[in-house]
Amino acid sequence: MIYELVLIGVAVGAISGFFGVGGGMILVPTLMAIGIDIKTAIAVSVVQMVFSSYYGSFLNYKKGKLQLNEGIWVGIGGIIGGVIGARFTDILPKETLEYIFLALVIFALLKVATSKKLSADTEEGSFNKLTLFIIGLVIGIIAMMLGVGGSVMLTPILIGFLHFPSKKAATAGLFFVVFSSTAGFFYKLSAGTFDKLTMPLSQILALAFSAVIGVIIGVKLKDLVNDKHHKASLIVLYLIILALLINKIFIG
Repeated sequence: MIYELVLIGVAVGAISGFFGVGGGMILVPTLMAIGIDIKTAIAVSVVQMVFSSYYGSFLNYKKGKLQLNEGIWVGIGGIIGGVIGARFTDILPKETLEYIFLALVIFALLKVATSKKLSADTEEGSFNKLTLFIIGLVIGIIAMMLGVGGSVMLTPILIGFLHFPSKKAATAGLFFVVFSSTAGFFYKLSAGTFDKLTMPLSQILALAFSAVIGVIIGVKLKDLVNDKHHKASLIVLYLIILALLINKIFIG
């Protein structure tokens, strides 16, 4: 089991670094597919996101790809929303969480797939600080309810509404995960959630540390592709996740 989790961790970390997602949107359904209950999968996902988002954002910052300014205000909203959302995870039944997760993936897929190709003179949108805070708050609530980092929602918003190039949106999305996952982690820690999990701590940490190795790989790969191919890859990722969820909810 430990070797299987290490491989999953590396794969999820690579996806996180490449697409700028927290990794939860692929890790949660993957853990569910191998028999882990959704609430344990969500808690494990939060731990993995803390590891991968911190290190991935550090790598992006070192490369000069990460712009902190407006992302801070989205992140502050994400912290507050993450605490609220983590609370809902303990209240809502697993069936409700699964259907919310499914709707979220469909939204992300449609928004990225229908976003227009950017021309050279296309300007990125800009919101005031309060709007950015509210965006982060709402995304943080939903993200921690589902054990995802929130970039599954933020990245489509940045691409579809603010006209960010795909790779820049991915970098900003991963930075947001730093805030939302930290808030969710400390809430779950204080609430004693980790004492109730069906997965041993050693296995959780093995998955989380291996995700860091994957992040290094993912960030390097992201720098090698252009925005057109990156966006196409993002659509493929959402389709795979959608297939996993449909199989789990309606078939499996």
